[in-house]
Amino acid sequence: MPRLSADDRREQLVEAAIRVMIRDGVARTTTRAVVAEAEVPLGAFHYCFRSKEELLQSVTERIMERTLTPPREVPEGTTPYEAIRANLHVYWDRVRSRPDEHQVTYELTQYALRQPGLAEAARRQYGHYLATSTDYLDSMARVLGIRWTITLPVLARYGMSALDGLTLTWLVDRDDEAATAALDEFARYLASVATPMDSAEGTGRRAAGR
Repeated sequence: MPRLSADDRREQLVEAAIRVMIRDGVARTTTRAVVAEAEVPLGAFHYCFRSKEELLQSVTERIMERTLTPPREVPEGTTPYEAIRANLHVYWDRVRSRPDEHQVTYELTQYALRQPGLAEAARRQYGHYLATSTDYLDSMARVLGIRWTITLPVLARYGMSALDGLTLTWLVDRDDEAATAALDEFARYLASVATPMDSAEGTGRRAAGR
């Protein structure tokens, strides 16, 4: 077996943990089960992670990385609503392609809140969601040449709550038509709080981003 770097070993263990959590549930996932799935010795886990909490955080981050990809540019002449909707649908397609992983994220939250000493893991989980949501909306504004009329921290929390609720509801009822309609309504809301970035502002932001 080739010798892996610490980063590659962490990657291996995170992916193994996700598979075990999908198969057995978060509460029944142990470090021994994870290393058995990864086919590595127990010592490899302690070399890569300081605690099970750190592994849970890494699992959360990995699932989010796969789902919330950077916003995409859209053809010139596309309306703000159409552009925002197109980017939200990229997100939604990724949710629908990996439903088991998203179910795991909700299990992780409840598990952490119920375990003594793991409540911080849940706070870190949603702190990561909020930071990711903030970065995504900020990137979307730059890519689409718009600015938000609502302060970014408030909009990010609102958006995170909307998508979180939409995802959980869909995991329960798997109603694609209703979910798409709700997602499109959220896109309309975002378009209503977006305004075109004026040319001077846009030039300054592009220069700052070089």
